Amino acid sequence: MNNSASAPVPMVEIWRGPFLESIHAGHAVICDEAGQIVQAWGDPEAVVLPRSSAKMIQGLPLITSGAADQAGLTTEQLALACASHNGAAIHTDRVAAWLKDLELGDDDFRCGPQWPDDKPANHALIRAYEKPCQMHNNCSGKHAGFLTLSQHLGAGPDYVDPDHPVQTACLEAFEQTTQQASPGFGVDGCSAPNFATTLHGMARAMAFFASAHERTDTTSQAAVRLSQAMMLHPDLVAGEGRACTELMRAMNGKVAIKTGAEAFFVAIIPEKKLGVALKIVDGTTRASECAIASILVKLGVLDAEHPATRKRRFAPILNRRGIEAGLIKPAATLL
Repeated sequence: MNNSASAPVPMVEIWRGPFLESIHAGHAVICDEAGQIVQAWGDPEAVVLPRSSAKMIQGLPLITSGAADQAGLTTEQLALACASHNGAAIHTDRVAAWLKDLELGDDDFRCGPQWPDDKPANHALIRAYEKPCQMHNNCSGKHAGFLTLSQHLGAGPDYVDPDHPVQTACLEAFEQTTQQASPGFGVDGCSAPNFATTLHGMARAMAFFASAHERTDTTSQAAVRLSQAMMLHPDLVAGEGRACTELMRAMNGKVAIKTGAEAFFVAIIPEKKLGVALKIVDGTTRASECAIASILVKLGVLDAEHPATRKRRFAPILNRRGIEAGLIKPAATLL
């Protein structure tokens, strides 16, 4: 373990010409299959909200309960259950079909509507003078999973209530994989509770996923199915142009990565049985993408020269005339 301290450490630098213009600091932890820290930056015990990075953990009860198999869920649907998608047709068409299979509709969601980040889908709504529905929400796949589990359990419609059986199952899975009692939760952008843990706890959970293929218990087998679904369908986990999709493609389906709001990122590396958790303290996504790419390069699972890597690491910053005016790069701590 190195650089372990209570303060966040510089992770990403923004240069403009010869001047260091901005610095993004953060915390990160790499854990092995035993849950031990292999390497850390900043404070491993910093308490964090992993936001959407925890979606694969929230997906565990969907499988362990038997709900996924009873509903005949495909790998595409399992990937969507872990997704923060762009709201493109490839996402919303599949979510709509999933709802239809459940004999439910958009009004059964509790995630709220969201304008899609996918430009064709966004522009199509505008041209049609239509507003987005809840299926366009980037979390609608996770919520389709919640509805599937709720239906299987015969539970009530308000599945985002912290005391609902769906969320108590998610908390149980969260504490099992982080190996820590959660100190509480915040309400996520999609209205579901987002449980807090430490950076070490979240990295430990990702290492649980990364080493799950060596175990035969129900939760481990569920973890294998979810991480494999993510690696098999990177386009469904995020979308075109997004870091999760492009970097997973660059690693040829061997690593699962997932972003979360406010500059959180995790990685599941089965070949090395390592889990990674990362938080940039100022909440800037450009920094978390550069930092996770740099850690993956450091671990030897991502090619430093791949276009998807160079887009986020040692990437030129262009001005409005297309002239290179600066650079985003990892700080010395990540090199």
